[in-house]
Amino acid sequence: MTHVLSAVAWPYANGPRHIGHVAGFGVPSDVFSRFMRMAGHDVLMVSGTDEHGTPILVTADKEGLSAKDLADKNNAVIVTDLVDLGLSYDLFTRTTTGNHYGVVQEMFSTVLRNGYMVEQTTQSAISPSTGRTLPDRYIEGTCPICKYADARGDQCDNCGNQLDATDLIDPRSKINGETPSFVDTQHYFLDLPALAEALGGWLDEREASSTWRPNVIKFSQNILKEIRPRAMTRDIDWGIPVPGWEDQPTKRLYVWFDAVVGYLSASIEWARRSAESGGGDPEAWRAWWNDPEALSYYFMGKDNIVFHSQIWPAELLAYNGQGARGGTPGDYGVLNLPTEVVSSEYLTMGDQQFSTSRGHVIYVGDFLARYGPDALRYYICAAGPETSDAAFTWADFVTRNNSELVAGWGNLVNRTATMIAKSFGEIPAASALEPVDEAVLAAVREGFDSVGDLLGRHRLRAATSEAMRIVGEVNKYVTVTEPYKMKDESQRERLATVLHVAAQCVVDCNVLLSPFLPHAANKVHLILGGEGELMPMPLVDHVPELDPDNGAGLTSYPVITGDYTGTPGWQSRPVTVGATVDKPTPVFTKLDPSVVDEELARLG
Repeated sequence: MTHVLSAVAWPYANGPRHIGHVAGFGVPSDVFSRFMRMAGHDVLMVSGTDEHGTPILVTADKEGLSAKDLADKNNAVIVTDLVDLGLSYDLFTRTTTGNHYGVVQEMFSTVLRNGYMVEQTTQSAISPSTGRTLPDRYIEGTCPICKYADARGDQCDNCGNQLDATDLIDPRSKINGETPSFVDTQHYFLDLPALAEALGGWLDEREASSTWRPNVIKFSQNILKEIRPRAMTRDIDWGIPVPGWEDQPTKRLYVWFDAVVGYLSASIEWARRSAESGGGDPEAWRAWWNDPEALSYYFMGKDNIVFHSQIWPAELLAYNGQGARGGTPGDYGVLNLPTEVVSSEYLTMGDQQFSTSRGHVIYVGDFLARYGPDALRYYICAAGPETSDAAFTWADFVTRNNSELVAGWGNLVNRTATMIAKSFGEIPAASALEPVDEAVLAAVREGFDSVGDLLGRHRLRAATSEAMRIVGEVNKYVTVTEPYKMKDESQRERLATVLHVAAQCVVDCNVLLSPFLPHAANKVHLILGGEGELMPMPLVDHVPELDPDNGAGLTSYPVITGDYTGTPGWQSRPVTVGATVDKPTPVFTKLDPSVVDEELARLG
């Protein structure tokens, strides 16, 4: 058994999340985590809502709310959506907790003590109309390197180079288009050049392991070429106070320093809450963070690669005292660097990016209300943006739902259960197997190796295709053996054998598909005579603040958690002869082609 950390990108709490977001961080991380639990590993899946920074303040102003009230509102929406989608977090929390504040401040203080936070005078962008600091990502302009017209103040998405807002040609505010003014200010900078050698060595080791997606490792190595110090504090009054600068309430830690520390703080919060509720060990998180044999996988969209393959690893190296200046670890000990950064590309709407401001968006909650979670999960698994951008269209969604989920897997389940219910009312025992029976059983059993290998390497699309290929083999078996034609009493023994084999194949295919389609897996489990849940599901729990005097003023808040100890093993499960099978209802819903026009009309 290996300790496996699934570190899932923190959705930003300035509004509900759309399906492009969960295609990057949500579904891939959950499929992997569920599979790794089934494979016998001890998985800790953590995340939460990211609630600090200027964009929260901007949105709060527009809605006439305080920053905290906006974060509370959107945290509740996001928690509901992610639970409904079936994402099996051990803990999904938030960055405004006292626990998180304390962990972030410990990380900062140790990095500062080790000499990797340096104080410098720099220029800060100010909105002339409001006097408020503009974050780098809220400033656009022309890239000085490749001349891309819509580069951001922290990075050019066209050439991938890191930038400062002052580097941009003709900078402008994304909020109102005005030209920002720049003023001198003092900030702490993470001294990335002093960590570059260690960071480069770590990336070279990752490349040698041949596990990272090529687009991620090459991008990560390329940004090392122009490495320079990055500001880790901001002129803002919404965020975590800077240790040592408590007398300057308008100086706060940069949201991207605070957010990536969340993987550690959520792990610590999980252990503390487990200890309080069940007498566990409050230091249990160390098995995932201090044990060099533990594995950690970070899931996100490609716009977050730089923070997870450079900034966060650099902070960890600095905390561990493993940069050019040396140093000693803080209270948390030597912390593990990521085993792999699993970054997806973008899911687009046709040939355009999702855009909330232009109404070019499909929110997760709206999608789930109309089509349910497994239809979305399946689409993301089968056609998502794994290594290149993928275009979501309503026509493709309807086609895949109807021709693959309904006509493929759903049809196999329905006709197998219907024939068993009609002929026996329970799963029959098998007599002597014929070669055709042995062949299909072997093909399904081999799927545990082939699908499992692909899932372990984050090849989600290929794993989905392989699982559905196996479903197709079982459908062929039913077509070839023709149990629906075995009506004579002399054929009853053979009928029982064929339907027993078909039931065994459906049960095993259900296990193969359960990481992708956990809600459907529970339905199929019941149809074939099972009891309870096959795949444990997440739940929402309202919990009290652990450190009420150390954070942003929370008293209680909702978290996502769950007990996943009942997760089935990644192996064939013998059917239960005699288990009652009634006439089934369809597992999936066939969509009328008119859905395409209806959804396009909604989008205007």
